[in-house]
Amino acid sequence: MSTQPPGTQPPGTWRSGTWRSGPRQPAPPEPPERPQPPVRWARPALLALLLVTAALYLWSLSASGYANQFYSAAVQAGSESWKAFFFGSSDAANSITVDKPPAALWPMALSVRLFGLSSWAILVPEALMGVAAVGVLHGAVRRRFGAGAGLLAGGALAVTPVAALMFRFNNPDALLCLLMVGAIACVLRALEDGRTKWLLLAGVCFGLGFLTKTLQAWLILPPLAVVYACCAPVALRRRFGQLLLAGLVIVVSGGWWVAIVELWPAASRPYIGGSQHNSFLELTFGYNGFGRLSGNETGSVGGARPGGAHGGGGGAWGETGITRLFSSDMGGQISWLLPAALILLVAGVALLWRARRADAAEQAGQRAEFLVWGGALLMTFTTFSFMSGIFHQYYNIALAPYIAALVGMGTALLWRRGGRGAALVLAGTVAVTAGWSFVLLNRSPDWLPWLRWTVLALGLLAALGLLLSVRAGAGSRAGVAARASRRVAVLAAGLGVVTALAGPVAYTLDTVNTAKGGSIITAGPSVQGGRGGPGGGFPGARMRGRNGGRPGAWPGFPGGRGGKGGMGGFGERGAGRMGGMGGLLNGAKVSDRAKALLKKDADDYTWAAATIGSQNAASYQLATGEPVMAIGGFNGSDPSPTLARFKEYVADGKIHYFLAGGRDGRGGKGGRGGPGGDRGGSSQITSWVTKTFQKVTVGSTTFYDLTRKA
Repeated sequence: MSTQPPGTQPPGTWRSGTWRSGPRQPAPPEPPERPQPPVRWARPALLALLLVTAALYLWSLSASGYANQFYSAAVQAGSESWKAFFFGSSDAANSITVDKPPAALWPMALSVRLFGLSSWAILVPEALMGVAAVGVLHGAVRRRFGAGAGLLAGGALAVTPVAALMFRFNNPDALLCLLMVGAIACVLRALEDGRTKWLLLAGVCFGLGFLTKTLQAWLILPPLAVVYACCAPVALRRRFGQLLLAGLVIVVSGGWWVAIVELWPAASRPYIGGSQHNSFLELTFGYNGFGRLSGNETGSVGGARPGGAHGGGGGAWGETGITRLFSSDMGGQISWLLPAALILLVAGVALLWRARRADAAEQAGQRAEFLVWGGALLMTFTTFSFMSGIFHQYYNIALAPYIAALVGMGTALLWRRGGRGAALVLAGTVAVTAGWSFVLLNRSPDWLPWLRWTVLALGLLAALGLLLSVRAGAGSRAGVAARASRRVAVLAAGLGVVTALAGPVAYTLDTVNTAKGGSIITAGPSVQGGRGGPGGGFPGARMRGRNGGRPGAWPGFPGGRGGKGGMGGFGERGAGRMGGMGGLLNGAKVSDRAKALLKKDADDYTWAAATIGSQNAASYQLATGEPVMAIGGFNGSDPSPTLARFKEYVADGKIHYFLAGGRDGRGGKGGRGGPGGDRGGSSQITSWVTKTFQKVTVGSTTFYDLTRKA
């Protein structure tokens, strides 16, 4: 019986492994695919996964209060002013914007408009984004690799510590993560049949991602475009046409807001926070763009110096290099399953590189999916490992869905292939994961000390079980021995999954039971050798305690207990678990007396008060519900407003009080008035106000009444 290769062949027939001359013969039709029996447990399991994820992310959600007050104040402003909503202003009077585009603020602001201002109303949209991301990831992986793979991928994402952290927080990273998962899911659908609509939907996701966190959203564009250009099941010319059209959609869906902002008269819109020349394009390509790669971030505080040259492969934001994400600061946030994902990526691509004729199309699709998720992982991993600019631990949420997808896909592929080689890879992956989990857990020796040894022992036992099951099954025929071998393999695999996720689950549970606040937060317990432990991580700061504690460095930074001549800073008291640097990383606790002072006659003024830095302005704005001007933006270093402009506001009676600098608002000895220190406009305004107007002391806080000369 002769066999003919699939597809229409050149003239001749295929016999006994060679071509025979003859007329062109059409290939026999491929046999129809057998319908796969429905997996009865798939839908209940997905529902259970989503319910557990929702419970995890919503648990004690309001314990974090306003979380990052910098963004919460902008949400409050957007809930009161549609202009502030559109621009992402820090206050409803539209003095300055946050240093990001506003898309991440919009869902929270709409929630506050519906339910009123509260921690719950701000943070619930973030938690629901996390549930949605888990669901979309599950669906994307399940389409080609089955319900088990989708469930494992979704579960791994849900319990990744940095994901659980950020889906319960109000930074832009939650929305960005959801949009990137959605973009990849759309690209994968486009790779199935080459339909343009899916590629265009991916473009919309990338455009909205740009309006969430600018160029970071486009970080994975190159590998996705290359995979589509090489693997899409349509003609090459059509592929490039589709990619160009998708690129146009990205520009339109992300550029419409930019065009409006750049064309809007600068005098009638808020200053673009984070820029030095009131330009969103400058912010995009500078402070929030290439400056993050090079370290040349004009206007930043504490980051890399211009030029990014620090020597030794490191800088103020930590050592760069291939091991950066495995370090004490980063490892417990994201790297639990990172070695497994890299191993399974290599194994999956190797297995699928040469597709078998029987199911070539399916294997080609699976290979493309490995390349998409793997390309996104490698591009993001490389960028994060070597970027010299501002880099915080929570940025690693971007890696979480890529790692989770590869773990789910790779495990399912190797399990189905079976055989000695697949078992060796699975066993090795389980053993490596258990060993690395031991290392990560050992960095917190006083926290659950039994867990690291349990994970290591059970992980090695699971790896051994996988190896023994293959060896026993290879020498046995169908029957009792084969069934027993299968049961051993299933038990070992289940134990391997449990031990691989035990460490992340423990970190995640610790995270959801710990209130988080401030600009720099981390998941899990404090670790040895970290740059500040949970909530720490600011360059050079050596902090202690579960979420910071008193700093032993940065004596001149806001909120720090600095020595003589330090900047003093704002709001150390009540700065949250961040402890020091309260004026830059978190705001102050507002007393009832200070709140009453600002609210009195507030309707007669455009701004109830002004102060240096966005975090302190946010504290008073959230406490009073009245607009508070953030002089200098987040870092206190933006030239907004200038001294001349500020004098105009005061002369026109638009600002009632100025909140003085200094620790606890007292303007301590040698204090320079808050974040940014002696940074042009901010220090000039502080000096002019303190010399010109009457001081009003309320408890431990010092105000200056801008309506009464000294």
